[in-house]
Amino acid sequence: MKRVAIQGIAGSFHDIAAREYFKDEEIEIVPCETFAQVFQTMKSDTSLISLVAIENTIAGSLLQNHQLLKNSGLKIAGEHKLRIKHNLVAIAGQSVEDIKEVYSHPIALMQCGEFLGQNKGIKAIEYDDTASSAKMIAELNETGKAAICGEEAAQIYGLEILSKGIETNKRNFTRFLVLADPWMVDDLNQKKQPNKASLAFVLPHEEGSLAQILSILSYYKMNLTKIQSMPIIGHEWEYEFFVDLRFEDYLRFKQSLDAIGPLTKGLTILGEYQEGKQTL
Repeated sequence: MKRVAIQGIAGSFHDIAAREYFKDEEIEIVPCETFAQVFQTMKSDTSLISLVAIENTIAGSLLQNHQLLKNSGLKIAGEHKLRIKHNLVAIAGQSVEDIKEVYSHPIALMQCGEFLGQNKGIKAIEYDDTASSAKMIAELNETGKAAICGEEAAQIYGLEILSKGIETNKRNFTRFLVLADPWMVDDLNQKKQPNKASLAFVLPHEEGSLAQILSILSYYKMNLTKIQSMPIIGHEWEYEFFVDLRFEDYLRFKQSLDAIGPLTKGLTILGEYQEGKQTL
């Protein structure tokens, strides 16, 4: 049985994404309180797999996780794109008008800003994550308090959904990376032909350095699906770039790496994998 480390508890969006990705297999979830703890747990047990959020279509990139991944030595084995649906949940027998306080992760609260703005009598309070908020509300067993979470968390913790689909933007997706120790990746990706890769590299603070890299990738028909820059602490105006590429020809991909390698510092392949499915 595969053991999968996630940030969060049963019913969290990480939990849902892990079960969807490994839908044809039995898995054991290893819950962690923080993303840093996920990577520390992976370091202490190399037989684990992890599933970690890397970006959201509304909130943007999780910058902390880019650096944690780069420093961990883990490799990307796959990805999954999960549609995020938020619900207002509480102890049964109440209506939205009865709620005075709502708890959830700060990003979830932000993503439900329009709903909260229309219900000005509800005070939004930040909490650890969505599923933990639901669990806390269930354990308190008090009226007037609610959580924002997924439907699965409401079911697990015995709460009633007072309002469904309260996220402001319905095109709300989170992309998760499946991570593993390098020796495990080949086993996980058996019979899967890679058509996507994630890279990290540093460029000198020189005119046209990034443009040159992008031109080369374009020449080799690499589809740049994401680029994220992060400042290098202690090196003013130097940046590390995290890039996702999609490709049809694996040989051309390898040739593009050979071409950009001499122009970069510390070029690292974070993973070669198959593009993930997107839930609706």
